[in-house]
Amino acid sequence: MAFSSSLLPAPPFAARTAAQSPPPRRLHRGRSICNASLEEPSSLSFALVSGGVIAALAATLSLADPERRRQRQAAGVAGGDEKLVVKDYFNTAGFERWKRIYGEAEDVNSVQLDIRQGHAQTVEKTLSLLARDGSIQGLSFCDAGCGTGSLAIPLALRGATVFASDISSSMVAEAERRAREALKSDPALQLPKFSAQDLESLSGKYHTVACLDVLIHYPQDKADGMIRHLASLAESRLIISFAPKTWYYSLLKRIGELFPGPSKATRAYLHAEEDVEAALRAAGWIVRNRDMTATRFYFSRLLEAVPVGSA
Repeated sequence: MAFSSSLLPAPPFAARTAAQSPPPRRLHRGRSICNASLEEPSSLSFALVSGGVIAALAATLSLADPERRRQRQAAGVAGGDEKLVVKDYFNTAGFERWKRIYGEAEDVNSVQLDIRQGHAQTVEKTLSLLARDGSIQGLSFCDAGCGTGSLAIPLALRGATVFASDISSSMVAEAERRAREALKSDPALQLPKFSAQDLESLSGKYHTVACLDVLIHYPQDKADGMIRHLASLAESRLIISFAPKTWYYSLLKRIGELFPGPSKATRAYLHAEEDVEAALRAAGWIVRNRDMTATRFYFSRLLEAVPVGSA
């Protein structure tokens, strides 16, 4: 899954107002007040109230300890082992939630619908990147962390030979069901080979390896090793998407953690783009194309990398 927030990506009103306001006007005795005068007490009062709200929010964020809360939640699942927590989540409550989000069900709320549309944009951008080099018919692909098949299925419909895996056996079963339904009208198309396994256990060689919206479950030190592993499986192209780590998205994530749902026992990791690129370079790969999808609740950076010397 990709990073989503319970807040709109518009800056807080007070911060936005301050950014758009003209320079402070000087008042009597050397004092200055932003965009206010003695004839406009309501502007001054609003600025003071807004500042108080921001200060209170900052204090709340500093006192909250979402990591401790998450550890308590996770401790009840597989003894707190992070990989097993993720696996359990996407085989139970998480599976039902993301199956609806990545499907066509109408019983989704506005946030879930926005995430569905954002993820679909990332998939379409990935397919567009692949199309730049011509037909993918007959090429081998590894869809690492396939979810319900949102990328594996369109790849197969375009004639590719697809191996798709996910840590969740429930996700894999749903992806295979959807693939059979989508490909049944054309017997010449090859059904993707699906497997329930984690990224670390993947092996083989593929023309292209794609890993969309999965690194959110890996801290940076483990993500570095995972990127090297995925690069070792790819011959010509590696496509990765991840939740970008910026001050603003980090703030949104932090605020969202103040309002946890009952199933939020999994960690969500953001990654700085320069860190991901550094891991790619260490593996002998270089970024050739990049894109970004940002909706109200979905943020995903997309990188296409190729071996150094072939760009």
